[in-house]
Amino acid sequence: MACANWLHSPCLSHASLPSTSPRRGTDSASFRTAKSCEGWPTFSSNYRYRRPVMTVQAQAKRGSVVKKEEEIAAATPEDMQFEAPLKIVLYPDPILRAKNKRVDTFDDNLKKLVDEMFDVMYKTDGIGLSAPQVGVNVRLMVFNPIGERGEGEEIVLVNPQVTRYSKKLAPFTEGCLSFPGINADVVRPEAVKVDAQDVTGAKFSVSLTRLPARVFQHEFDHLEARNSLFDRMTGQVVDSIRSELLALEEKYEARTGLPRPESIESRKRWKAGAGFGGS
Repeated sequence: MACANWLHSPCLSHASLPSTSPRRGTDSASFRTAKSCEGWPTFSSNYRYRRPVMTVQAQAKRGSVVKKEEEIAAATPEDMQFEAPLKIVLYPDPILRAKNKRVDTFDDNLKKLVDEMFDVMYKTDGIGLSAPQVGVNVRLMVFNPIGERGEGEEIVLVNPQVTRYSKKLAPFTEGCLSFPGINADVVRPEAVKVDAQDVTGAKFSVSLTRLPARVFQHEFDHLEARNSLFDRMTGQVVDSIRSELLALEEKYEARTGLPRPESIESRKRWKAGAGFGGS
């Protein structure tokens, strides 16, 4: 089935975007979005785009959740080490809950890490990936809303910070490479404004809406050591995927010989978060 022309306005508007942009290998003025494709766009793993069936209003006002640089520890050379080819870290590995450090060194090693992240993202049919998902606990994400090598725009965000987000929320069916085979509804703000750096260290600001905003927020949750899926779900939605989560926990124990570091069964009360900060 062909993918519909669902994006009727530009997906990104650029606020004070410098000549050195977060995009790789393009000088176009705006990010391109899919107008037709074979099947729906994939988001992390088995994602399917679902048109929102409802829109709700957040209780809190629009906010800023910028952290001061000194609040985030700087990554050491050891923190930036990795081995290619990269492998996806699966739930409930504690790497996904570890604090992610600020990138201060913009060198060939960082560029190589970015290249390797795009490589594993495309090979696993994803459109977004965060560094902790490949075992590197630093504040780095890559994504391409098209999800095809050589098509669309390859976006690199280093040390991203959310400076504004909309009160308007919408549901979306999400999947995640760290939760293979699991898809469920997640409610998030429809738009965000982000400050970040590119792979050279140049600072920029960008406003994201629709699918790019959704991809960014999913990956940003990973950078904040949240599990992008069930930390954002209602209890009812979590119950619908409980058996799949337990199966991943059992596979972790079988693979590592270690007890599961967290379990869905230990979550007695459930409050889904939809925004940023402490939500």
